Amino acid sequence: MLKPNSEWTVSSKEELIEAMERTLRDEVPGQRFSFSQPIEMRMNELISGVRSDVAVSIAVSIYGEDLQALKKAGDDLARILSAVPGAADVKAEQSAGLPVLRVQVDRDRIARYGIDAGDVLDAVSAMGGRGVGEVFEGQRRFALQVRYREDARSGIEAIRQIPIASPTGALIPLGQLATLTVEEGPAQISRDRIQRRLTVEANVRGRDLSGFVLEARAQIEKAGVLPAGYFLEWGGQFKNLQEAAERLIVAVPIALFLIFFLLYMTYGAAMPALIVYLNVPFAATGGILALLSRGMPFSISAAVGFIALFGIAVLNGVVLISYILQLREDGESLDDAVRNGALTRLRPVLMTAAVAAFGFVPMAVATSAGAEVQRPLATVVIGGLVTSTLLTLFVLPAVYSWLGKRSD
Repeated sequence: MLKPNSEWTVSSKEELIEAMERTLRDEVPGQRFSFSQPIEMRMNELISGVRSDVAVSIAVSIYGEDLQALKKAGDDLARILSAVPGAADVKAEQSAGLPVLRVQVDRDRIARYGIDAGDVLDAVSAMGGRGVGEVFEGQRRFALQVRYREDARSGIEAIRQIPIASPTGALIPLGQLATLTVEEGPAQISRDRIQRRLTVEANVRGRDLSGFVLEARAQIEKAGVLPAGYFLEWGGQFKNLQEAAERLIVAVPIALFLIFFLLYMTYGAAMPALIVYLNVPFAATGGILALLSRGMPFSISAAVGFIALFGIAVLNGVVLISYILQLREDGESLDDAVRNGALTRLRPVLMTAAVAAFGFVPMAVATSAGAEVQRPLATVVIGGLVTSTLLTLFVLPAVYSWLGKRSD
């Protein structure tokens, strides 16, 4: 169990993971570790069948028929992913390595003794337990099995001495009737979409997930590790990222269109709506610069932050332009209406932007659980509000005055 946060000697989850991994590798060498959060790990396993999950994770599924080819491709893929910057806890699914006892009946030998192959195989199957009937105790039913004693199946030499009865009553050791070898067999065989599948899992730390996958794909294509007829599918949180991005491709244009439509309905003309709409690209510029200055990648939470930012930025423009239009309706000249509107609405615009920006500061500097989602969203909103507020106070009045004079 972790100690209270006040007693920690690390400042972030990434440093905690590094400290735990360093200790585990020293204390339990030769093992493979994957660091995850229990609830999210279980959800990922239920959704996509993989467990990797620290910050972001990927699961590369290889589809094919031959188990040996799948294992080789999985090992090669794990080696390539381990060399990509940002990869951590890379591991291929353990598909082989299970010891298997293979018994091959020598039909010429059993024919000399008059023994049936089924008798030999029945004796072999009894090593693991062979059902011979059922026992009833009232309403309860129990399966009855026979099985060799442990000393008779403790090793391959003991198994070779298992006696097989011939029709004449002679007892022939199993080793004289069959060839016994211990081989390496498959540990598990995973299937999906009516095909065999092997999964390679990795966690991504210190960089964006999309950039990691793009670089990994280029390295895999360059290495050419997949045999003909085999293909890859990228899953894990990367698959969730792709699905969310596809939804955002639809949601963001709809949000932008609705903003312009509501502005047009508010003013009943395109020119003031377009002037207010200038806040959107200026706000987006500030959000992008804020992400770059903090070294954060563009993520789904950052995209949601942009949508929230556009609404706040447009609201400030509405506050200013609506008041300027009101002054024009009251009979003031264009220059006077622009100047007085900018001066009068200076405080409301600054207050709106400041309240929103300061409200997001705790999220922008958060380090607790869930901070990796909060920080990009808050950073985008704060950075975008800075540039959009400057636009609202200085550029919008100038643009409105210039367009107003040209229309006059």
